[in-house]
Amino acid sequence: MRRREFIALAVSLVVGPAWAAYGGAPSEYEVKAVFLFNFSQFVSWPPEALGQSDAPLVIAVLGRDPFGHELDAIVSGEHVGTHPLEVRRYHDVAQIKDCHILFIDRSEQDRLPAIVQALHGRSILTVSDIDDATRRGVMIDLVNESNHIRLKINVAAARESGLTISSKLLRPAEIVGPGDS
Repeated sequence: MRRREFIALAVSLVVGPAWAAYGGAPSEYEVKAVFLFNFSQFVSWPPEALGQSDAPLVIAVLGRDPFGHELDAIVSGEHVGTHPLEVRRYHDVAQIKDCHILFIDRSEQDRLPAIVQALHGRSILTVSDIDDATRRGVMIDLVNESNHIRLKINVAAARESGLTISSKLLRPAEIVGPGDS
């Protein structure tokens, strides 16, 4: 499946068409990788968070990497404005320096409160598929419901970190706050 088809698939999954229309089902994490790429197009960071005009916009994975090479393939050669996209992987939150989108893997579930606390106030879009992640301070939760990826977004957490999420991303999402489920 080519990148543009993949992107169209991910966007369409938010509104719920059948998987079969695309000639076979991509894996859950192939679709989630496309969502991570798309978030780079629908989130605005403060200028100081992006650095110089040629600095990379970093999409990172914390913990076990469920994406394999798919995430790298999807962002290869892509840019957000003048910023090339780059993928990095971390095993500990203390390693994270320059990062804009951080996928927190399920392997980090027990450490999630400490991760959210360590990243508090930094302009890093946090994304996870850990149950109730948005209720626990993560900004976007990727929820698999009947083979459709749904978004739960904690807008307050994003605003606290200086991020603005486009209404195009908010419209199909469920908006939640801390303590909501």
